[in-house]
Amino acid sequence: MTTILLARQLFTPLERIENAALLVEDGIISAVGPRAAVKVPLKGRVVDFGDAILAPGLIDIHIHGGAGHDVMEGSDESLATIERMLARHGVISNCPTTVTAPLDQTLRSLEILGKAVKRAAIDGHFDPPRARPLGVHLEGPFLSQARRGVHLPLYLQRPSLEVLNQMWDAAAGQVLMLTIAPELDGALDLIRDASRRAVCVSIGHSNATLAQALAGIQAGARHATHTFNAMRRLDHRDPGLLGAILTDRSVTADIIVDGLHVEPVVVDLFLRAKGLDGAVLITDGISATGMPDGTYHLGFYEVQVRGDRCESFGKLAGSVLTLDHAVRNAMEFAQLSFQDSLRMATLNPARVLGLEHRKGVLQAGADADIVVFSPSGEVMQTIIGGAVS
Repeated sequence: MTTILLARQLFTPLERIENAALLVEDGIISAVGPRAAVKVPLKGRVVDFGDAILAPGLIDIHIHGGAGHDVMEGSDESLATIERMLARHGVISNCPTTVTAPLDQTLRSLEILGKAVKRAAIDGHFDPPRARPLGVHLEGPFLSQARRGVHLPLYLQRPSLEVLNQMWDAAAGQVLMLTIAPELDGALDLIRDASRRAVCVSIGHSNATLAQALAGIQAGARHATHTFNAMRRLDHRDPGLLGAILTDRSVTADIIVDGLHVEPVVVDLFLRAKGLDGAVLITDGISATGMPDGTYHLGFYEVQVRGDRCESFGKLAGSVLTLDHAVRNAMEFAQLSFQDSLRMATLNPARVLGLEHRKGVLQAGADADIVVFSPSGEVMQTIIGGAVS
């Protein structure tokens, strides 16, 4: 049976449709448009959301955990808890993100994560809804000692095809992203290899000079991880990798818009430089997301959380930001419309992952992953695979 969703507005997100109708059949969008232009079948379930806004489901490509759990715990139950929390905040898809750890522990975690990704691709609907993992994001171990953040130096490694193959095999090939410092010995060869596997290689945790960053981009890196954080600082005579990230239109870049990791005025500057096409909102959320103050874990590291600040060894260690909140923050910090801000958490991350025909967009043939927002931008309901509660 066809499900017909009605709402005052719909963001595709590139187009805004007033008095919108969206038709869903077997978990796939079959038609989108103004009510007067969409042929609505006589038999079907009609759900009218009134003054609400329909938008594509949010996609978080950098998420470590939430609701008291970490993605590296190696448990289906912990992943389910995290995914339910993400769905409550409008996230329909995510890339569970690792941190640098002893290799044997990382491989054990990757086995669970790889199986979860494969299972999510074939499983039916969940009640309550759960965000679906699209593929693993490897944040480490090929990171700069100088810009490692809270990643323990003992477990960082020189870029190694052997190690990458071990992680790839453990995850059953379900790796979508790799963060790497391009200046490290062997990094360029690893970037080329990962790119040939259709992995999105992202520059991050890096002390690269401008020339080293450009070499990484030439080798196949096409994204940047939590821009400004854990990076060589921008200087007018030594622009470093930020000079490449902010000026190269072929490179997309993500940013943590919580007001702590990057000052609001710099968020505005970043969005002006990258434009609406090149910017992606992420959370870098950890297990403490949605939880009270206390001590939590990021991978195998202890993190102290007070308010919105997460610290380990006196350094920022992820965030408790949710992606719907990041969308609203971007609106405030850069004076963006809700539609434009949503684009950076829907279509743009889908394009980074090469999934823009199925995810991050409301159009015929796309997955029926939809968020119902109130006129003020609050999540009212998350619809995954067309399952309307």
